[in-house]
Amino acid sequence: MHSFTGIVQRSSKRATALGYPTANIPLSDDSSGVYAARVFVDNQVYRAAAFADPKRNILEAHIVDFDGDLYNKEITIELVRKMRDTKQFEDDDALREAIVDDVAKVREYFKN
Repeated sequence: MHSFTGIVQRSSKRATALGYPTANIPLSDDSSGVYAARVFVDNQVYRAAAFADPKRNILEAHIVDFDGDLYNKEITIELVRKMRDTKQFEDDDALREAIVDDVAKVREYFKN
């Protein structure tokens, strides 16, 4: 799959408000959808659920079981497997439910 490297940028913090903070870097191609991903930062590798949004040219990664500040750090996000296409949601509750499901599927994917 594809790998993207960039400096983590501040954003609207919508995902954080939903309980799923993300590390956001620029997206340099037309990838779209939700992916199981690996995030490389400070010589560590983490599992993540990543959302590629070509309309906003942003790649967002929710790093599973991570609690830390990555702002202004260089990271690499490797998209490993596409989990689903992009969808529109009626409201934040529906989006949150989808994120919960996405993260659970990413956990399961990396278990195997």
